[in-house]
Amino acid sequence: MRRFALRLAVAVLATSALSCSGEGRRDANEASAPPSASAPGDRGLPNDVGGAASEPWPERFGFGREATQAEIGAWDIDVMPDGRGLPAGRGTVAEGAAIYAAQCVVCHGPAGKGGQYDALVGREPAQGFPFGKDAALLGKRTVGNYWPYATTLYDYISRAMPQAVPGSLAPDEVYSLVAYLLFLNGIVPKDAVMTAETLPKVEMPARRRFVQDNRRGGAEIR
Repeated sequence: MRRFALRLAVAVLATSALSCSGEGRRDANEASAPPSASAPGDRGLPNDVGGAASEPWPERFGFGREATQAEIGAWDIDVMPDGRGLPAGRGTVAEGAAIYAAQCVVCHGPAGKGGQYDALVGREPAQGFPFGKDAALLGKRTVGNYWPYATTLYDYISRAMPQAVPGSLAPDEVYSLVAYLLFLNGIVPKDAVMTAETLPKVEMPARRRFVQDNRRGGAEIR
């Protein structure tokens, strides 16, 4: 009888200990769990099930500042095909030849015929515009036989050239380089002057080879 009573007492103590241990773990877990999305102080974070935010985000977060017009202007330098974005300035073929010799010839070779980088000058293949049909001709694309807009010359040179110090050329220098490259490609005469008014009027040889892609799907896709 005493042995049975002892076993019963041990079983009761073990059950009590397990109950206390479970309560302790539950209390510890509740204390360490992160607050839910609906907890006080939550500033509009989504809840666990992707519901709506409890409060809207503020319009301002209290850091940073407004960009100045000078800072915006330093980045807003892209030039559109129709000439929008071209700055004031002017350049001649003769001035461009001198700048090319100092800044460009090391990469693009004498007279733009190509060096360690692509050729910029050349009208061959002059006819047929075969680049899309013959992959062997893709490397022969130049300003003279492929580019549809003269204004792209200004945009690219101004932002990306010369390679070592891109964006370092003044507008007059860029206009001069554009005039020189257009002259070498037989597109403008030797006395041409490039400005924000004259450059968009230059008709590139391949201009009419480019058309707007107005396909919307279906049988017309090829």
